[in-house]
Amino acid sequence: MAQSTDARQGDASPVLPSISPHDLAAEAAANELVALHHKSSYLRYRMQTVNERGDQVRDVIESRDGTVARLILKNGKPLTAEQDKAERQRLNDMIASPEAFAKHVKNTESEKSTADKLVPLIPDAMINTYAPGQPQSGRNGGAPEIVLDYMPNPKWVPPSTQAQALTGLRGRVWIDAKTHCVVRMEGTIFRPVNFGWGMLAHIYPGGMLEMNQTNVGENRWIFTDFSMQLSVRALMVKKLDIRSSAKSSNYQKLEPMSYQDAIRLLLATPLPER
Repeated sequence: MAQSTDARQGDASPVLPSISPHDLAAEAAANELVALHHKSSYLRYRMQTVNERGDQVRDVIESRDGTVARLILKNGKPLTAEQDKAERQRLNDMIASPEAFAKHVKNTESEKSTADKLVPLIPDAMINTYAPGQPQSGRNGGAPEIVLDYMPNPKWVPPSTQAQALTGLRGRVWIDAKTHCVVRMEGTIFRPVNFGWGMLAHIYPGGMLEMNQTNVGENRWIFTDFSMQLSVRALMVKKLDIRSSAKSSNYQKLEPMSYQDAIRLLLATPLPER
């Protein structure tokens, strides 16, 4: 596999663990679900997303009830008075209407539900092998990492349509040697993937996935950046090229609060000038 552009030459890999690569992958997958649901841990951070909607930056707060966010920059510029008014109205509507907030949370939980279903499948869906001697990711504060290469297991039968996506993915993952949490993941769609014999969707080879994570303290892991490049044909329509990225930064630990108080805190914060 091609060497990661983020990996550092000269950083020796740690001694390999006594457990099998499959079991290490299973522990890492379980830890991903812990990070995804982050029970009893609450953060505030900035999230920058770049996709077909443009470049947007949001101020994000994790509340007891779910995550809330306020748009604060768009395409590198401060919001106009009209844009800010609309964003304030959207957030105030959620304070006034728990039903509106519940709808917002339902959309977020739908994304988590997909991860909940797919992540535990990865250890069995893939053939995982240790890759000793590979450079470290350079993203883990100098802490030692274990490197695994993965490729589809030809004996594995996908249990769902969504799980079909794993049959065309191969790559490399860097795992923190102490906590067995994922530090970095690289993946390539190396062969076409069909959903419903290609009638529902078709993913073309050549797509790329990349994710990096960090420990913000007390073993709370959160992704710092995620990027995806895919070419997809859905429902037999024209080919779609998907290019998206997300980055998080400026992490602050918070005490648990209600979603209403989280929104009030967002609205009380002055917008950045740039």
